[in-house]
Amino acid sequence: MLNYRHLHYFWVVTKEGGFARAAERLDMAVQTISAQVRELEKALGHQLIKPMGRGMVLTEAGQAAFARAEEIFRLGQGIPQEVRQAASSQQARLAVGLSDGISKLAAHMLLEPVLDTPHLRLVCHEGEFEQLLSELALHRLDLVLAGQAAPRNPNLRLSSERWVNVPVDWYGPSRWVGKVERDRFPQSLNELPVLLPTGHSALRTTLEHWFDTQGLQPRIVGEFEDSALLAVFAARGLGVFPVSRLGASDVSLMRGLRLLGSSDGVKEEIHAIRSRRGQHHPLVQKLMAAAATRADG
Repeated sequence: MLNYRHLHYFWVVTKEGGFARAAERLDMAVQTISAQVRELEKALGHQLIKPMGRGMVLTEAGQAAFARAEEIFRLGQGIPQEVRQAASSQQARLAVGLSDGISKLAAHMLLEPVLDTPHLRLVCHEGEFEQLLSELALHRLDLVLAGQAAPRNPNLRLSSERWVNVPVDWYGPSRWVGKVERDRFPQSLNELPVLLPTGHSALRTTLEHWFDTQGLQPRIVGEFEDSALLAVFAARGLGVFPVSRLGASDVSLMRGLRLLGSSDGVKEEIHAIRSRRGQHHPLVQKLMAAAATRADG
């Protein structure tokens, strides 16, 4: 286990350019600081500082250690201010995990009911499904949005609920979407450049099955993990793409795109997964109520 006190002494010695100046800054004996730095070198197994003339110089190992120490203590210097700000404000923090492959356009719309919360601090993490569930179980996340339900595991103590099960439509820029293409949909997908979510997405598997049933062999010109980025490239003229109707309601990202057609029978699912503690988070409760209202509607 790295001794951060020893690392701090080494960092100060390097910043000050020598043991004497570091001792003066820290109000300690030179011998004490020197001994602590030697303990750090012993723990790391490499010499960090070597004498040069009347001064000192970092070894290559020392340069690597100093670069990391600089980062550590620069971040550490900001902790007191962050703590004061957190203690003095009524900040509402919500940490959400977004599983790889789900539509970020749809995720944005699902979180919209809490975006006007005063003093909101929204933290979004994107990652693989299993990793996010582990973070949720450790209470590092309040909520996970994923394309599948949580597996049954009594040790994790997680619960999930399907929030989204909506049809998927196809959109594209005007250069690719005209009356002819709309009238011939879905067969027109064989002639158009197509953008798709990557294989991380559960929607990709569903779409590939739909292509088979429709006898389609689309020309795929782009694959994206991020649906918002996919929409941006489509709007710039790269091709046509699928998006759930919930995601398509984000007009700001869909501006300039035209409806091509609907994938009959293809739907996007998004599940909300939470821990027992997360169930009592006021913002999670607000999101749950909004999801229930959508379902009733």
